[in-house]
Amino acid sequence: MAKIEPPLSHLPIKTAEGGFYHGFSLDVTVTSKLAVGGLVLWAVAFPAQAGTILGGLNKFILANFAAWYVYVMAFFVLVCLALALWPAAGKLKLGHDDETPEFDNFSWFSMMFGAGIGVGMLTWAVAEPIYHFRNNPDVIQGLASGENMDNFLNAYKWSYLHWGFSAWSSYAVAGLALAYFTYRRGLPLTIRSSLTPLFGKSLSGPLGHLVDIVAVIATILGVAQTLGFGVEQFVAGMSKIGIGAWLLNEEGNASSLGIIVALLIIMGASTLSALSGVGKGIKWLSNLNMALSIFLLAFLTIFGATWFGFQALVMGTLNYIMELPSMLLTVYRTDGTETGAALEGWQGGWTVFYWAWWVAFAPFVGLFLARISRGRTIREFVLGAMIVPSIMCFVWFSFGGGTAIDMELNGTAAGAIFGSTDGAKIFTMTGLMLGDLLGWGMAVLIVILLMTYLVTSADSAVLIVNTINAAGDEGPKARPHIIFWGVTLGVVVAALLLVGGLTAIQTAMVIGALPFSVVMLLMCLGLFKAIYRDGLRARHGVAAVTVDGPELAAAAAE
Repeated sequence: MAKIEPPLSHLPIKTAEGGFYHGFSLDVTVTSKLAVGGLVLWAVAFPAQAGTILGGLNKFILANFAAWYVYVMAFFVLVCLALALWPAAGKLKLGHDDETPEFDNFSWFSMMFGAGIGVGMLTWAVAEPIYHFRNNPDVIQGLASGENMDNFLNAYKWSYLHWGFSAWSSYAVAGLALAYFTYRRGLPLTIRSSLTPLFGKSLSGPLGHLVDIVAVIATILGVAQTLGFGVEQFVAGMSKIGIGAWLLNEEGNASSLGIIVALLIIMGASTLSALSGVGKGIKWLSNLNMALSIFLLAFLTIFGATWFGFQALVMGTLNYIMELPSMLLTVYRTDGTETGAALEGWQGGWTVFYWAWWVAFAPFVGLFLARISRGRTIREFVLGAMIVPSIMCFVWFSFGGGTAIDMELNGTAAGAIFGSTDGAKIFTMTGLMLGDLLGWGMAVLIVILLMTYLVTSADSAVLIVNTINAAGDEGPKARPHIIFWGVTLGVVVAALLLVGGLTAIQTAMVIGALPFSVVMLLMCLGLFKAIYRDGLRARHGVAAVTVDGPELAAAAAE
């Protein structure tokens, strides 16, 4: 029998030893900056050409890779379930066997939820159930009728599909792989480390640089998508509380000036927060937005359509779980009929778009989850990262979207919520519920909450991008680099919004996510191989954990 070797615990990544880029990988940092900067300059200098080429690439990907996105996301769900149920894997700690978690459960869930999906809740918890209540694959196929009660549960199963276990399983896969190899092996906290069981020391060179570059680009585009939605809603909220009509254009969307002002506010606050680090600014903001979220959710639960929302939560969740296997694995293809074309278009515009968004968000959220999850077991991490936030999303969608649907059904809204832009729907709904004065106060609270979510997402992304660029170094980064990526992220959002609106950001994000989805598949395979090999090492008395325990680390520090 072949000798069982200790795991790879050293992956040198060349970094600059002095100058402006001291401590950073020049190959990753400079290439990432050139790629993102080139995209912005191209979009601004040649908007028509950029729109045409990006649109063509998007159509090609939707036509040829829709099935890939559908199946790879289904695979991530299965991976998480397998790891939670695998006895040998579930009890392993993300760190030394004697370590305890750095953050308590409330702060852990707050940071996880705020960085992962928090911004989207304020837009889509109301907007998406309302949309699917009018149209979804069941309506397209004639199995239900739009805007009627026979379509009520369908609206929720499709909303839950996009924001439930699939989304969070992609984050959990990325976070688990990074935490496992960083806190058990002592490898750098960067994407390439998770592929060491497959490619070994070769990841120190160009192959590893390529992996990290793909991750940085995907992160910037994924967070840009989130900020794009958030900026639209932030502008709608500022207009609602009376900042000025100049914030909106004739169509009711954010004006160019409104976008610029909103981004200056959001990215300025984000950069300041990022300069303070994870343990201060980001933790404080995450706890604040969780408290405000609980208040808003409690208001919707008590004063909204309580019984309607409760039905949506219980019956919708059961319906979602029962139909999840079918929804996860169904790929709609054009079959020459109008129905087939409509189904393929719906899936491309909703499900495939969401799967690309979550994949693009995964390096950022995954690395952030890894950073805040040291000391937890694999089972605790997987169940905590996949199930608890999903349930929170279901609750938001049930009472937010449920209240909006009920108000449209009983005539209270009289089409006002249907007719609002996606970002303005929650303001329209709460305004109808509370009247002018109290509605204004609630709008102010929602704007503050939205601001904290946007800042949390953006500042976390800036820190994560710098961690990848610095070869996994979690320590404080030079201020110019934090400021650079804060400004760059704002410019990317502004450029793409001003040139082509949210469609331009969506298109760029779907394209950028594709190569990273391949990286994520390899991360899963590498993780399974590592856990299996560590089981063999344990049986043969070979050390599988190569980081020091808390006592040794403390002694070394002294």
